[in-house]
Amino acid sequence: MTQGDLQERLVPACRKFLYMSTLPQGNQGPQLELICQYYNGKARFVTLYDTLHRIPVYSAYTFKRSDGSRKVDVPWMYEPQLSIAMGSRDMEQFPQRDLHRSAEDAQAVLEDYRDTVDIVRGQLNPDQHQSEFDDQAATYTMTNVVPLIKEFSEGPWAAQEKVTRQRLNNYCRGTAYVVTGVLTSGRALRRFDADRVAVPDYVWSAYCCDDYDCNAPYHEFSRFPAFASLGRNRRLDNTVEETSVQQLEDFIKRATGKTVNIFYKDCK
Repeated sequence: MTQGDLQERLVPACRKFLYMSTLPQGNQGPQLELICQYYNGKARFVTLYDTLHRIPVYSAYTFKRSDGSRKVDVPWMYEPQLSIAMGSRDMEQFPQRDLHRSAEDAQAVLEDYRDTVDIVRGQLNPDQHQSEFDDQAATYTMTNVVPLIKEFSEGPWAAQEKVTRQRLNNYCRGTAYVVTGVLTSGRALRRFDADRVAVPDYVWSAYCCDDYDCNAPYHEFSRFPAFASLGRNRRLDNTVEETSVQQLEDFIKRATGKTVNIFYKDCK
């Protein structure tokens, strides 16, 4: 699927989650599916999903001011839009009996993570960056999670999510658009003696807020209108570094050969 095809598939209800209503540029391939993530009848965020490697390439969302608490306790869900057997656009709870094979072929399921001792389900759109119950609940879909090493997820990456939350809470005056994605290189969770879910080597995140507090302390002011972070998904040597959006895009190009533009009109 080309970049133009992806943009054409972006439904109006999900344009509000993207800066200038435009998807990140530079991702294409026949295995990529654009999902407008619906929960309880309402669009919540956008995910570009790799159905071959059963992992999101990125999730894009608008940040909501919050105190960072996990306020929901909902079952994990799957995405019927990736199943030819289902017609609903709302994410749904996993059924008591086996999920239809057409859905499991195209996306990760709970069983893929069942025997992973050092791996956790890491949300690209974290519930701590949302404030309303339904918006938080919507982040608990398997199409929004990637396999993260526990020490990385609960250590440096969780700390960076908190830093971003506090910065946007305190100094972003308008809408903050966030895109969080991954880079992979071949590692995978296996089930039935086959690779099932790609394990990221790197996790990155970038935000754009072009209406911000001009009186913020310099250390924070210098991180607007946009900034980014990059961390290596491993048990050791997993420090997360903050960087400019341009530097992040340059890193992605060196790592993948892809020329990526995360935010339209260069919100950098």
